Amino acid sequence: MTADNIHTKYALTDTPFEMIDDGDAFDMDDDTADDQDADSHDGEQTYTVQASDVGVRLDKLGSTVFDGFSRANIQKFIDNGELLVNGMIVKPKYAVKSGDVLTLTASLENHSEDLPENIAIDVVYEDDAVIVINKPAGLVVHPGAGNRTGTLVNALLYHYPDVAHLPRAGLVHRIDKDTTGLLVIARTKTAQLDLIDQLKDKSVYRLYQCIALGAPHDIMRHARIDAPIGRHSTQRTKMAVKDTGKPAVTHILKAVALHERYSLCDVQLETGRTHQIRVHLSHVGHPLVGDKVYGTSPRAGLTDAQRQAVATFPRQALHAHTLGFIHPISGESMKFHAPLPADFCALMDVFAD
Repeated sequence: MTADNIHTKYALTDTPFEMIDDGDAFDMDDDTADDQDADSHDGEQTYTVQASDVGVRLDKLGSTVFDGFSRANIQKFIDNGELLVNGMIVKPKYAVKSGDVLTLTASLENHSEDLPENIAIDVVYEDDAVIVINKPAGLVVHPGAGNRTGTLVNALLYHYPDVAHLPRAGLVHRIDKDTTGLLVIARTKTAQLDLIDQLKDKSVYRLYQCIALGAPHDIMRHARIDAPIGRHSTQRTKMAVKDTGKPAVTHILKAVALHERYSLCDVQLETGRTHQIRVHLSHVGHPLVGDKVYGTSPRAGLTDAQRQAVATFPRQALHAHTLGFIHPISGESMKFHAPLPADFCALMDVFAD
């Protein structure tokens, strides 16, 4: 079955462009938690609150007075004790007072040592301010421990040398190595900061499709999953639903039967926590096919071919198929779609047999 036929048979939810809360930039579904980083800054910076600043939230003021840092950066610094008020740790929502002394000590990574690499990327749209790409499975978004090369950042540095001066080569958000689909990248600092703000100010729209264990009527009992997510207590590479986690809300908009035990789901994020879709659906008993971290083995009731296809599906069956945002320069509402990838279509064909 082709991607076009898939979209005809399993029509996507016709949800209008709307304002939603995607959570913190770089604290999004399907990757290790790490907020958007600015260029490398070393040493201590201070700022004394002026009369005109009184009453402003600390995180908002910090992103204004400490040049080059986003609000997500500032929140991270506050949480880590790297941004103090009068030498004391306070909360991001602290309302500053006249004469307060803000002290910021931060050292953030940059990508000055990352090398351009001629890695093919699927560009869905580009102009002077933004690039939208359809990321394939297996492509790590940015360099980190164990993967300094072969990443999307390396590819961007090759194809778009002008992004080299930007934090994370213009990345605004990310999806996991084995998740496919749409990402927006900024080409200017102004565009990057604007898009990061949109992620926090409810003007980015993201819709995912996934193949999950369960029949539609069972899955749709959990149409709204509201459960906080935090780092797993003992397995630090995993996330988990826990009382001390950050608020996390996932909406399952639609579920269509592929088989009596598996469904294709349209999922919308209201927040953007690490591994959110995978954790939430697993938590309510409907893990994604192929998820080696949060999934389960194939269930009874499958043919040999279906059982083999489910057991050997090489990644979590999760695809970011719709992305919408306000263009940072023109103010126009932009919306993009990426068809389901070939491995999704092949698995769905097996279920249809």
